[in-house]
Amino acid sequence: MPRDREFDELVYLRSENRRLRKSLNVLTAPLHVLLKRRGFKIFKQNPSGDLLLPPDEFLDDYYRKLCRYSFRLFLRDVIKHQDFFRIEHVTRYATADVTSDYLRYILSAGIVTGTEDGYQLSRRPVKSFGETLEWYMAEIFKREFCSESIWGVKFKRPHVGGDYDVLGKMDGSIVYIEVKSSPPKQVYDAEIAAFLDRVSDLLPEIAVFFMDTELRMKDKIVPMFEAELSRRHALPPAVARMEKELFQIEDRIFIINAKDSIISNMEKVLYRYFRR
Repeated sequence: MPRDREFDELVYLRSENRRLRKSLNVLTAPLHVLLKRRGFKIFKQNPSGDLLLPPDEFLDDYYRKLCRYSFRLFLRDVIKHQDFFRIEHVTRYATADVTSDYLRYILSAGIVTGTEDGYQLSRRPVKSFGETLEWYMAEIFKREFCSESIWGVKFKRPHVGGDYDVLGKMDGSIVYIEVKSSPPKQVYDAEIAAFLDRVSDLLPEIAVFFMDTELRMKDKIVPMFEAELSRRHALPPAVARMEKELFQIEDRIFIINAKDSIISNMEKVLYRYFRR
């Protein structure tokens, strides 16, 4: 088959997949109804107090830039030095040329403003990059998978508390994503336990523990999951490698990082689940 024809067929199949997913989203119950059927009523969602976003006209390009790991690391440094910084303060994770391009972009988008001898965030304070990362993960579900999604979700639950970082609806199934913007060394046993508690309470069809890092998950995160599962089960399920630093537990709970591409890694999770 000629390569041009193969490419045209691939484009057609992808567009059909998006069209069918949009149809399924219309035909299936909305996310808040799926949650209500399980006894979960949304108390708060989509907080905006700590979001680092440009005006609406820049959002599409901003989303595309957030797909780059180096840009996300750059924004973390901008937040760290939000009251005042120079370009050398935010050049740890990319070349000087790339960092200059990023800085010009956030200046033009109004995210930062120039001072007499440096820069500062236009809207301060921003406590961390965490809320913006949750927004971005929810946008991935909307833009790439035609899925309804919300972030920063709180429920009034008597026993299991905490935020559900991202919730999505995928063909009538609930997807829950725990989003970690900190490196593995800053994640502790209690956070793994809290994630598994929320999974046990909500019983989503798909649960994902995502870390925005390119570091190995096998060194610390996977052993912590194995230890917590051993505390909960006489015969604990295995934490099995899918590929590289992507892991799964009974094809329902997934542990992933940002290596290569968040979007690609989420695709692999969904492929694995729906093709079990």
